[in-house]
Amino acid sequence: MAHFDSESQQVVGEHGALEVPEGDEIIAKLMMLIEGECEGLGPKKAAEKYGFSKQRYFQLRTALAQSGSGALLSKKRGPKTNYRRTDEVVRQIIRYRFLDPYCSPEVITQKLIQNGFTISQRSVLRVIEDFGLQKKTLQVSAKDRRRRAR
Repeated sequence: MAHFDSESQQVVGEHGALEVPEGDEIIAKLMMLIEGECEGLGPKKAAEKYGFSKQRYFQLRTALAQSGSGALLSKKRGPKTNYRRTDEVVRQIIRYRFLDPYCSPEVITQKLIQNGFTISQRSVLRVIEDFGLQKKTLQVSAKDRRRRAR
């Protein structure tokens, strides 16, 4: 009976062992399903052994049946797109900044909201930082400071 040994990172069977790269989540999930379905461990015990819930076990089993082993790879979590900082919002922020370089992020945010965009001041600041649109501050040399002080 084959099983996955998480300490040695190997699939161990009656006649030997197969080393698996550390962190290979597909093998671990596949072995959980094999042990649960084929080796008689059962869904609940197999899921607990591998740190999953019974519900997740069945989700993975369904994904494997429908799409193959590639479906066992975890997908990126969280939002997949910038739903607030869309291309149009970014264009408008850059436009406002070029029209008035001294316009503050608060004012730009207010103008965008008045035009029907849903955006926060922090998102406006991020766009300004990403595109390097901060206000330029000139470096004044010590010689120039003395001259201005007179």
